[in-house]
Amino acid sequence: MPKKPDRWYLLLTAALVVLSIGFYALQLLVFSRPHDTFFYMLQDLAFVPVQVLLVTLILNDLMARRERGERLQKMNMVIGAFFSESGYALLRQLLAFDSDGDRLADVLAIGTAWSDAEFAVARKSIRIYQPQIDSRSGSLIYLKSLLAKNKTFLLGLLENQNLLEHASFTDLLWAVTHLTEELECRKSVRALPQADLDHLSNDIKRAYSLLLLEWLNYVEHLRRVYPHIYSLVVRTNPFDPRASAIVKK
Repeated sequence: MPKKPDRWYLLLTAALVVLSIGFYALQLLVFSRPHDTFFYMLQDLAFVPVQVLLVTLILNDLMARRERGERLQKMNMVIGAFFSESGYALLRQLLAFDSDGDRLADVLAIGTAWSDAEFAVARKSIRIYQPQIDSRSGSLIYLKSLLAKNKTFLLGLLENQNLLEHASFTDLLWAVTHLTEELECRKSVRALPQADLDHLSNDIKRAYSLLLLEWLNYVEHLRRVYPHIYSLVVRTNPFDPRASAIVKK
């Protein structure tokens, strides 16, 4: 059912119409030149379509683009907070469960001079990459502790209105939150049955695959907007075994 206009909106519309009629009536009363009055009235009406074009199509579009840019900036700030607080540590931890993780060293050997084309190639490779996740390969104890420590922070991010238009990152948060709850529901992650370990492997794979892509997108954003932060990310790349935060040259 269509929403009824607010009362104040109707009152304002009526007031403006009455005010316009009043001014035209005053003009007729004072100058007694109805021919000129109706001439300029028709001239004003002839310009209305152009005004509609300027306001609704051009100005509104410019304002909408500006708003989208501001929302995107806020989203990237939230994503940056996620990676700074828990994302980087989580990525390194989940990488330990990927038996094929060494293959990513070439794909994600991000350099300081990487171009848009190189990021596009890496993104395509990550989208088709099928990680070989085995929950027995890494430390479930440490992973459980890491996720539990950041659970409140992750749930807070899900409440952030700026992420409503960022479906892929929201999917990542839900996948990580689900993995957190799966591990929390087990009093101990030691000596789990094989079927349960396989189940956890699938949950880890889901979160890991989404995290890889979001990390790559975020790094590309840093290259364009914050080159000094991008430099640090390149020097601490978790997929580069030779990575070091120390600037050597």
